[in-house]
Amino acid sequence: MTGEDLPKVVYRLIDPEQYRGQRVLVVGGGDSALEAAASVAEAGGQVTLSYRGDAFTRAKPRNRDRIAAAERAGQLQLLLQSKVERIEQERVLLRSQDGHLILPNDAVIVSAGGILPSDFLRRVGIHVETKYGTA
Repeated sequence: MTGEDLPKVVYRLIDPEQYRGQRVLVVGGGDSALEAAASVAEAGGQVTLSYRGDAFTRAKPRNRDRIAAAERAGQLQLLLQSKVERIEQERVLLRSQDGHLILPNDAVIVSAGGILPSDFLRRVGIHVETKYGTA
């Protein structure tokens, strides 16, 4: 893959407005994932939230409420008990209880804890490059 062929994957949401009009997959089930998904949906992105668990037990009630409201409004698709299998340039492949799903996609936000999940990213097809700067 060339640099242009790589999918847009970030590990932290900075500005939800940059995703307006885009199809965005958010991966995770904690507060940062729910906040990212709700914020992007509220900013006009088409969001799919994928979480391997069956409920958001660790998330704050207000974040669960934002997700439920976005889902009711048709701004967000919630996929509980799902796992990312592959991330490609314009689509993502997920596995759920209902089988395999292929979703058109423009960007992925991985909110899966405080440490970058490098092994997970490699497994789903993302080349991880660490760059060190100087102070």
